[in-house]
Amino acid sequence: MKNPRDLIKRPVVTERTSDFLDQRKYVFEVDLRANKTEIKQAIEQIFKVKVVGVNTLRMPAKPKRYGRHSGYTSEWKKAIVQLSADSKPLEFFETSV
Repeated sequence: MKNPRDLIKRPVVTERTSDFLDQRKYVFEVDLRANKTEIKQAIEQIFKVKVVGVNTLRMPAKPKRYGRHSGYTSEWKKAIVQLSADSKPLEFFETSV
């Protein structure tokens, strides 16, 4: 297996992904070549939690312009990870009020 910290790039924190926290779902940007099994093992190894399911999406490149120059943003892969009911929540997604 590859290094788990190379597979999981960063958490994705948006309004939509913060709504998933009630369902114990967390969203991460992952390596384009990572599969669901590798993502599950990496999350379990890094955070010491039990993963029930993993859904992945490939986010397509979008056309962008800057003045007269045009190009595309990078394509990336998103993973939605479902934790088991007895797992502890991930601390960096929690907000203190």
